[in-house]
Amino acid sequence: MTIRNLDAAFDPRAIAVIGASDREGSVGAVVLANILSGGFAGAVYPVNPKYSRLRDLECRARVADLPEAPDLAVICTPPATVPGLIGELAARGCRAAVVITAGVSAASGLKQAMLTAARPHLFRIFGPNTVGLILPHARLNASFAHRTPAPGGVALISQSGAIVTSLIDWAAGEGVGLSAAISLGDMADVDAADCLDMLSGDPNTRVIVMYLESIAHPRKFMSAARAAARIKPVIAIKPGRHAAAAKAAATHTGALSGADRVTEAALNRAGVLRVRALDQLFDAVEVLSRFEPMPRIRTGLVTNGGGAGVLAVDRLMDWKGDLADLSTETIAALDATLPPNWSRANPVDIIGDAPPERYVEAVKAVARDPGVDAIVVMNCPTALASPIEAARAVAALAVNGRIEGKPTIACWLGEETAREGRAVLRAAGVAVYAAPEAAADAIGYLGQWSQAQAALSRVPEASPEIGSEARAKVAAILRAVANDGRTMLGEVEAKSALSAYGLPTPETLIAATPEDARAIAEHLLERGGRLVVKLQSRTITHKSDVGGVILGVDSADAAVAACREIERRLTALGQADAIDGYAIQPMIERPHAHELIVGASLDSVFGPVILFGAGGTAVEALDDATIGLPPLDAVLSGDLIDATRINRLLKGYRDRKPADRAAIIDAIQAVSALTADFGAIRALDVNPLLADEDGVIALDARIEIDPSRLDEPAPNRALAIRPYPGEWAEDVDLGPLKVHIRPIRPDDLALYGPFFARISDEDLRLRFLSPRRHFPDQMLKRLTQLDYDREIAFVALDRATGDLMAIGRLNADPDKDKAEYALLVRSDLQGHGLGWTLLRRLIDYARADGVCSIEGVILAENDRMLQMAREFGFAITRNDEDLRLMTAALTL
Repeated sequence: MTIRNLDAAFDPRAIAVIGASDREGSVGAVVLANILSGGFAGAVYPVNPKYSRLRDLECRARVADLPEAPDLAVICTPPATVPGLIGELAARGCRAAVVITAGVSAASGLKQAMLTAARPHLFRIFGPNTVGLILPHARLNASFAHRTPAPGGVALISQSGAIVTSLIDWAAGEGVGLSAAISLGDMADVDAADCLDMLSGDPNTRVIVMYLESIAHPRKFMSAARAAARIKPVIAIKPGRHAAAAKAAATHTGALSGADRVTEAALNRAGVLRVRALDQLFDAVEVLSRFEPMPRIRTGLVTNGGGAGVLAVDRLMDWKGDLADLSTETIAALDATLPPNWSRANPVDIIGDAPPERYVEAVKAVARDPGVDAIVVMNCPTALASPIEAARAVAALAVNGRIEGKPTIACWLGEETAREGRAVLRAAGVAVYAAPEAAADAIGYLGQWSQAQAALSRVPEASPEIGSEARAKVAAILRAVANDGRTMLGEVEAKSALSAYGLPTPETLIAATPEDARAIAEHLLERGGRLVVKLQSRTITHKSDVGGVILGVDSADAAVAACREIERRLTALGQADAIDGYAIQPMIERPHAHELIVGASLDSVFGPVILFGAGGTAVEALDDATIGLPPLDAVLSGDLIDATRINRLLKGYRDRKPADRAAIIDAIQAVSALTADFGAIRALDVNPLLADEDGVIALDARIEIDPSRLDEPAPNRALAIRPYPGEWAEDVDLGPLKVHIRPIRPDDLALYGPFFARISDEDLRLRFLSPRRHFPDQMLKRLTQLDYDREIAFVALDRATGDLMAIGRLNADPDKDKAEYALLVRSDLQGHGLGWTLLRRLIDYARADGVCSIEGVILAENDRMLQMAREFGFAITRNDEDLRLMTAALTL
């Protein structure tokens, strides 16, 4: 739905507990006790006709008896009563409820009745079947959890009530405070995406952790996760990593993609760190809450125990981590301060008797090495030196968890003295762990999250290099197949579609009968070489499985014989009726080429996905493939290549030259572009795609379509990530100003500094409603890295210089009911119509995107903006703070 009315749940002034009780052990009794003992400062109203008073509070018999409409209700009554209570509460003016009651099911009809009662009032529902809602900073524990967590900066979202209570316990044991603990239950209404939207703007929340069992609304989830992950770290655990793939797949890609691989790709593309186990959640929080993403993490280790260092390096290598090579200068500096028997390598073993002073000199030397990006400092307890003093010495070097500006992670092994040492380091902002493997994992989490954040910043278009003629050619091919009553393209048709999008394919001709193959073979053999003869069938997709491919055909007679042999094989299998003809093509003989697969399939949750990996007939057995969500650009396509094992071979080895990486990337992008442009494509395989130093060529291809989606416009509506809307770019001449207007991109961050330097203080005050000159990097990143599914910003650029001239911004509610706009024109360029042009662009975009109305808030003295709003037909109202609200309804 939207986050509308969720503010009532996250900041309530009054709460009603429906089904409150004093019966020991009952949910109603525990919930009421938790709310009162937690110290909630607002009004609390028990509701139950069986009591006149509960815990020294007047107890009302019915919702109608409440002295005021509560902001939030907690419902603990039998399932059959829930829909009626929702209707009463909504009519009374309450805006949200936590439905703890289980058994409000779809099968019984109660779930739909509950939602029907809520809908007219946009009444929000957590649950049903939820543990409850806990907001420690508001001193609210509206749950039946066994304890109230301490206030802190970590927000927890979980679909499992058992996981909520377990993590609350865990957090208490680790000394971690929570900003929220939200049990989603059955998610009839409020889901993880709604909570992400609320928590991304919560000042008390520094990190969001999620336990997800399912993702009901993938595009909504991806949009919310991407928006939240740009502002603060988001960490997720999702079980089901070994769920079986689809049992019957028409393509290799469908068989290889698998639900968990897709989830992994989706979370990575959303900038979310995925961990595997519950005990890793808070370990990841420990490091991600302290440090920014890093482009590279070359790690330097300092330890007083060689064995601990080896364990850390082993785990770091499991992450494919980067152990720093210490410079000659660093080695010399360490030689001057360490005992002669130190390791003289990374890890830097400073020996078990290391006093605090030795730690200081070693850590400083390693931290100053330009080849070191992060530091791990380790201590093993010995009788020769004090772990606590060593911790104090290292902590004294740290500034906000960094030494010499570099992220620092500590591992203090042991029990009593180690615990005290860890506390000293943690107080200095250093991320601290109790085991070498956990410290190395922290580096791994930071690296994986950094990669996810880099993927988050990519904003590829659907198909930027594809022209209208290519799109029209593919559309005609798909239409012809559908008109023929088919859903599977023939090999020639599939290759023609791929060729139109720039993927090289061999010439392939079709013989209807074995005798027809003679003339085709003679024509193709005129160029030399040999031929391949393949089965052409509308029903058999894997030709090799039925003996439908014959290689090395060197004459016209051999081509005829090959066709007859395929016919014999199919007849023996009882599938002679599946033969539609015979595809004949030159045999591509590139002995050093690698066989790859590039494909697309339709995931049941996240929609279209792209697969890349090792190909050939053993593709499933090799199982060396990785998944990405389209649209993909060159960088994201390169990331897919890097994630496979075969990438090591593609780089070249011994006498084998490296394969043409750019050509492989182009092939991946071609498949991505087809998927983004044509929602009718249900599955696509290019297998094998041969790749060597001379480029790539698609030897075989198959495409499956859904004819019912042929008339859908591009981009594909099923994409989980909305492509960069490059089609909204245009050139505009405004008198002397020659302007290029386009949607904003992340790399526009560099334009902001010079732009703000040419905005007057008064114009900045009018735009931001208060005086300001300082714009933090995090704010500028948030302004330039958008999720185009819910917000857009258009930049006006000088066509000659590329300078930023003006910005128009539109931020929509998740349900597109309304959007807020804002404009800022460079002070020296006002009066030429830039603001007018950008506002017109925003209105056109909002209307095309289905936004119902747009509004803006300005200071009362902003006469120029008020005049523009009047000319555009905005309704203008005034609020108590002397601001003007400008609203325009958008009708088609």
